[in-house]
Amino acid sequence: MKLLKRAYLSIILLFLYVPIAVLIFQSFNAGVSRAKWEGFSLRWYAQLFQSPNIMQALYVTVSIALLASMISTVLGTMAAIGIHAMRKRPQSMMMTLTNIPMTMPDIVTGISLMLLFIFSKVERGYVTMLLAHVTFNTPYVVLSVMPKLKEMNTFSYEAALDLGATPGYALRKVILPAIRPGVITGAILAFTLSLDDFTISYFTTSPLVQNLSTLIYSEARKGIKPTMNALSALMFVALLILLLVVNRRTAETK
Repeated sequence: MKLLKRAYLSIILLFLYVPIAVLIFQSFNAGVSRAKWEGFSLRWYAQLFQSPNIMQALYVTVSIALLASMISTVLGTMAAIGIHAMRKRPQSMMMTLTNIPMTMPDIVTGISLMLLFIFSKVERGYVTMLLAHVTFNTPYVVLSVMPKLKEMNTFSYEAALDLGATPGYALRKVILPAIRPGVITGAILAFTLSLDDFTISYFTTSPLVQNLSTLIYSEARKGIKPTMNALSALMFVALLILLLVVNRRTAETK
């Protein structure tokens, strides 16, 4: 039985990671052909950083990921504190509403936001993509912060108020230090999700403003270029590192 389980797991991992390994391997191929190895080269990585379109997409991707993670961290942390202060039934209702966006397919969220922007007559571009990323990142921050709030001593905040602290001072000196690990984990997770998103970005931006994922999609329709292999390889490595950091922090905070 153990042998069958290991064989099944091995097959699943092969299906998941062999194509990625081939892509990374091909990114170092000196030739254009994907069917023939013509020697090791960093040629495509050099061309990658010389492309103005890719550099612009990289700037959009990183800047939106940073801004979206910061804004969603603030909003998500405030929302988590507010939800935690509610009574049991309203709290349960709010957590259900917060979890719905995470379980909803990305294409539904993307089309819904696109229709909202069209209805509101807001021109799609950098700002609409940023708003969309903040929208789908915030619930993940709430989910990361809530466990730390539940672990916190509920009387610490009240004790600080009794000793003369203002609500704002008690928030900064009592609540935020206690939930800091959850806030940091939520921020890193939000940054990772924003960096990796394609579907929602595709529906909430214009062809003039592209992040790396939408750029790869548009270039793939014209034919896979070797530089796209290099770009995809770098994105995979960056996201892998971020996910390892998130998993490690999550394990440490449990």
